[in-house]
Amino acid sequence: MIGRLSFRAPWLGPLAALVLLYLLLAALAGQTFATAETMRTMIRQTTMVGIGSLGMTMIIILGGIDLSIGSVIALTTVVVAIALSAGWPPLAAALIGVTAAGLCGLMNGAIITGLRVQPFIVTLGAMGLIRGAAKGLAHEQKVDAPLTWLNGLLAALGPGERWQIVPPGVWILVVLTIVVAGVLRYTPFGRYVFAIGSNEETARVCGVRINLVKLTVYTSASMLVGLAGVMQFARLSVGDPTVAYGFELDCIAAVVIGGGSLSGGDGSILGTLIGAMLMTEIRTGCTHLGLSVWIQEMITGLIIVMAVAVDRLRHRRATG
Repeated sequence: MIGRLSFRAPWLGPLAALVLLYLLLAALAGQTFATAETMRTMIRQTTMVGIGSLGMTMIIILGGIDLSIGSVIALTTVVVAIALSAGWPPLAAALIGVTAAGLCGLMNGAIITGLRVQPFIVTLGAMGLIRGAAKGLAHEQKVDAPLTWLNGLLAALGPGERWQIVPPGVWILVVLTIVVAGVLRYTPFGRYVFAIGSNEETARVCGVRINLVKLTVYTSASMLVGLAGVMQFARLSVGDPTVAYGFELDCIAAVVIGGGSLSGGDGSILGTLIGAMLMTEIRTGCTHLGLSVWIQEMITGLIIVMAVAVDRLRHRRATG
């Protein structure tokens, strides 16, 4: 029992915080917050960060970081909008957007493994490079695109669609969560990711193909971010090269709040989703309480600092 409790502890704390904060905000904001419609709205708003955080969870467990995912989101929206404007079918446009995002991750992974440069430096440089590419493709303006079924991925459900419970984009998040959690928990690849994050040299001695695993993680994580970019396009209906500034910080915070360690070797998909939902809940609650945007930004920054501090304390205790 003690072993099971210690295994669950990384996400039990965030879950308790999520529930307690909801009750507090419901008491403070009253009926405007504690409604089914507000809950559905928060779930929709969490979807984009949730999908992006799945990839970030894999990267952080690996012992890496990716600061370029906000730029990848922007690039994806531009690519999807250009493809739709050129007459591509919606599914093909979405796939080309996800592919472009995957190529960004492959580039990052290749530089990290091939030149042995720190992920922080590589992805910091890629942040500007990819953002610049997005602005260049869009000619430094928003790219209009025809309306398609993609625009309904995160749209509020109409009266005749309530049988779906939540929009299709949320169901996509649910499926991806199950798949990524299953891969990390039940496959050799998942064990390799945890092993590299815990001790890369030991993993190398044990025969793990370090470079191949890193390439796969960074590429697949960026493809997930690309799918989050498709969701961003669904919300905007245009390709916007200036969108998603700070998106990477939201994803990193969600992972750390959910029990992931910036030192690598530890993380939870369920905990990450709880962390993402917790941040959405705070922002929604602040809006219902009438707090200014600058206060919301300060609270978000404080959460990130506290999450990193908790991660450091947890790591110190683990290392004795």
